[in-house]
Amino acid sequence: MSWRAELVAVGAFARRNLMMASRNVFLIFELIFWPVVGVLGIGLMARFLELSAEATSFVLIGQIAFSTVSVCQLDVAYAVLYDVWSKSVKHQFLAPIGVRHLTVGSWIVGILRAVGVFAMLAAIGRWAFGFDALRAGVAPLAVFLAGCCLTAWVVSVLVCTLIMRLGARAETAAWASVNFVLTLAGIYYSVAVLPKPVAAVAALIPLTYFLDAYRAHYGFAPEFAHPLLIGTTLALLYVALSHWALVRAVRGARRSGLLLKMSE
Repeated sequence: MSWRAELVAVGAFARRNLMMASRNVFLIFELIFWPVVGVLGIGLMARFLELSAEATSFVLIGQIAFSTVSVCQLDVAYAVLYDVWSKSVKHQFLAPIGVRHLTVGSWIVGILRAVGVFAMLAAIGRWAFGFDALRAGVAPLAVFLAGCCLTAWVVSVLVCTLIMRLGARAETAAWASVNFVLTLAGIYYSVAVLPKPVAAVAALIPLTYFLDAYRAHYGFAPEFAHPLLIGTTLALLYVALSHWALVRAVRGARRSGLLLKMSE
């Protein structure tokens, strides 16, 4: 397939996600309501507990990262879930497109939404709690957002894989999986407080390192050596492995007839 055809296929999925999401009032409400409630809730809790400015920044960074990843990963997960809910999933995978077109096109839209949500929450954090998201500088912030979006990509592709393996009953993974992963990554606390077996699992999550590197700009000592290098390496490795798993899951769903069952 030529690069022009690749761009057309990726752009088609990006436009499809934009059109479907823009017509869904409840989705737009969900993308705005829960992130805002989350930041206000965590910020007010920090004020009630009389946390220092540094500690408040620590938990607000975690909450904003949580909302950013959640919003971004939903776009990719919905790329499959929309077809499952409309009973048209077989048509999507019978079309002359690859898994990469579906995930990349949807991910691009997810990035745009995630950046928009981050900007909104950063503005609220600055206005309500004095949290400056730009304190670290533009470059560290861009790397942090890239880490959030890469983590979201991996989680969402794994959600799509579960749906292709288990069918529509795996749809709850779109919401449950990201909560589980981000809790382990230390969004509200240092992973050093986790039991050693759990901390070992946290060390396998890319976002753990991106959070560590970004928080270092707010006065917290890094817990890992070379966090950006490790986080980026893990993220890219997981992107490749998760796409490999999704391709195999789609092929298995074709052979087993699961694609047809999900379209009935």
